Amino acid sequence: MEQALRVVDGLKSFRETRLSALRPPNEFFDHNRVSRPADLNQAVQRISYNTRYFSGNYGVVAAILAVYALITNPLLLIALGFLVGGFAAINRFAPEPMQVGDHVVTQKSLYTGLFVIGLPLLWFASPVSTFFWLVGASSVLILGHATFIEPGVESEYAQVQESV
Repeated sequence: MEQALRVVDGLKSFRETRLSALRPPNEFFDHNRVSRPADLNQAVQRISYNTRYFSGNYGVVAAILAVYALITNPLLLIALGFLVGGFAAINRFAPEPMQVGDHVVTQKSLYTGLFVIGLPLLWFASPVSTFFWLVGASSVLILGHATFIEPGVESEYAQVQESV
């Protein structure tokens, strides 16, 4: 019961912090505000402002790319499911040593078997290349959007409030 309350509290705090920072789609995809920055200084200013302003939207973009990466790499999905499901099954169904024939099966031996099968399976699923693809794709999309979207009028007021 206590864990359920912690999960609910965690979801509420996530919703209050991250999801409240989501900007509406018509503001995030406003093609009227797209322009090339005049110089590197302006590009850096845009990136600095837009990454804070659209942080919730950028989190959603990264999450969508992560789901896409998992869907397009079924071996990685199977390997992760095997490892997570194995941990859950061992913790739930085998907390105490069991007698199987002449052998005593402990949690330690079950975890060893899970690692012996799961880690090579995970290695063949290439999680490192998937991770680097996710970092690269997210970086290109987020930095590209942040560079080419002009900050709104409210950005001028944010600079005035910071200096006061």
